[in-house]
Amino acid sequence: MSKESNKVPTSGLFRKLLAKFFLPKRNALDVKKQLAEQFRSLKDSKLIEPEVYSMLVGVTEVSELQVRDIMIPRSQMIVLDREDSIEELIKIVIESGHSRFPVIGEDKDEVIGIFLAKDLLRHSFSGDKSNFNINNFLRLPVFIPESMKLDKLLAQFRESRSHLAVVVDEFGGVSGLATIEDVLEQIVGDIDDEHDIEEKDILISLGNDRYKIKATYRIDEFNDYFDLTFSDNDYDTLGGLMVHHLGYLPRQGEQITFQGFKFRAVKVDRRRIHIVELENMHLVPN
Repeated sequence: MSKESNKVPTSGLFRKLLAKFFLPKRNALDVKKQLAEQFRSLKDSKLIEPEVYSMLVGVTEVSELQVRDIMIPRSQMIVLDREDSIEELIKIVIESGHSRFPVIGEDKDEVIGIFLAKDLLRHSFSGDKSNFNINNFLRLPVFIPESMKLDKLLAQFRESRSHLAVVVDEFGGVSGLATIEDVLEQIVGDIDDEHDIEEKDILISLGNDRYKIKATYRIDEFNDYFDLTFSDNDYDTLGGLMVHHLGYLPRQGEQITFQGFKFRAVKVDRRRIHIVELENMHLVPN
């Protein structure tokens, strides 16, 4: 019998193990412990691949995590104001790279709806921008508590056919956002997007003296590559440079100009910058 024939079919294994997982609550802790041991045994015996093992563990952990554990905090929310002009909306949508946005009224605690970038794109190409009214395109927002478990949130996303939810605290104030991608990444790991760089790459050229660089690129190596003399006394990496000069973790799309270079954070999560786009302003024509 070949090595491949010894492997347990993933779909069948998944159904059997999940059947054990969804037992009465009084047995939940014992079942999860047993499942963890079975998963580890299957991986150690090479009956399942490490990737499958990680996903199975992620499934069991999702029921333990709460929305507050994975949400994008209020301070990093990218929102649209219902009073913004269509030109301002286009600028925010392009710079952020997001597809869905909360729309606010007086402040971030007044989320009046969810706006989809594709609606803006469709209207922009219609030729008449003068009669644009964002209120005509708003979807009803989904509000969820910080304490909601992620398995419940995933079910709600499926039922509401929504990909984004507004997280509120016990007083009804907005505390952040949660997306279906945030939940799925707890199961399958990070989901790459168009901003990601291959693991083997640190820096790639985009042409016209623009570069996409991992935020962990060390300042001393950056200096060597570009023949510069940036100080590394207060930070060691490009991500650290941006955080130091802004004074906070930037939102996706936020940028700074420093010593003739424009640094833009093109991929950011709740804890750190992942990817920076660099542009040499010395070569930009007046």
